Amino acid sequence: MFAGSRPADQEPDSAARPPLVRELLLVAGLFVIYKFGRQAANGHVDEAFHNATHVWDLERAAHLPGEGAVQGLLLHNEMLIHLANTYYATVHFPATLLFLGWLYWRRPHHYVWSRRILAVLTGAALALHLVFPLAPPRLLAATGLVDTGQVYGPTVYGSTPATDSMANQFAAMPSLHFGWAVMVGVGLVVATRSRWRWLWLLHPAITLFVIVGTANHYWLDSIVVAALLSVAFAALRLPRTGPARPHIPWPAASAASAGSYATGPYAAPARAGGASSSYAASGAGR
Repeated sequence: MFAGSRPADQEPDSAARPPLVRELLLVAGLFVIYKFGRQAANGHVDEAFHNATHVWDLERAAHLPGEGAVQGLLLHNEMLIHLANTYYATVHFPATLLFLGWLYWRRPHHYVWSRRILAVLTGAALALHLVFPLAPPRLLAATGLVDTGQVYGPTVYGSTPATDSMANQFAAMPSLHFGWAVMVGVGLVVATRSRWRWLWLLHPAITLFVIVGTANHYWLDSIVVAALLSVAFAALRLPRTGPARPHIPWPAASAASAGSYATGPYAAPARAGGASSSYAASGAGR
C-alpha cells in the first residue's frame, strides 16, 4: 500500500519500535475505551437536539456554507450516494489501523508520535461527547437534509437513534471521522518523501465531503476537531531522529591550544639529531 514512498537512504530503526504485543494490547484497549466512552455519552436525547438547534443557528449566523449544498451534489447520482455511504461506513477504522500498522513496521518514531496524537485527540473528543451531546444534521428536521444511510444504504446506525445499542448517534461533536482522517493524511505526508505524498491529503478531503454530504456531521464538527488536532500537534512534537554530531572544537581554539603546548613547560625537547647536526656544522667551519 505504501511501497515506493520510502526514502532510499532511510531504514526503519528497529530499536525505536515498541514491543508488538504491548502495542496490540494498547491499541485494543484504546478502541474499547472509545466504544464504551461513546456508549456512556448516550441517552441525552433532549439535550442533543437542543444543542443541535444552537449549532445550526450558529452556523447560519456565521454565514458558513449550507450542508445541503454538499448533499445536493450527492443526490444527483444514486451510485455516488452509495459510494459516499460505503466510504463513511467502511474506511474510517481500517484506514487508521493500516496507517498505524505501516508506521509501526516502517517508521517506528513516527508510529509512536502518531499513536500519541490519536490517543490524545480521541480522549478529548470523548470528553466533549460527554459534556456536549449533539444530534447530527440528518436527525434535525430544521436542516431539511436526507439521512442518506437510511434511505439509500448502507448504514452503520440503527433506525431508532434513541435506542441504538451499537453506536451513540448523538456524538456528532467533534467529528472523529474527520480528525482521524486528517491525522492519517498528515502523518503519511510527514513520514514519506515521495513527490506524490501530498495526495494522501485527499483522504481527509474526501472524508469531509462524505461526512457533510451524508448529513452525519455539521461543518462545525470538523472545525472543532481540527482545532483539537492543532493543539495536539503543538503539544506533542515529532522527536528528531537524526544521528548526534560529534563535538568539534573551534579551529582558532585548536590552533591556540596547539601553540601553547609547543611553547609551554610541556614542550617536546629538541631531537638529538638536530643538535648533532648543528655541532657538526660548527666543527666543519673551524
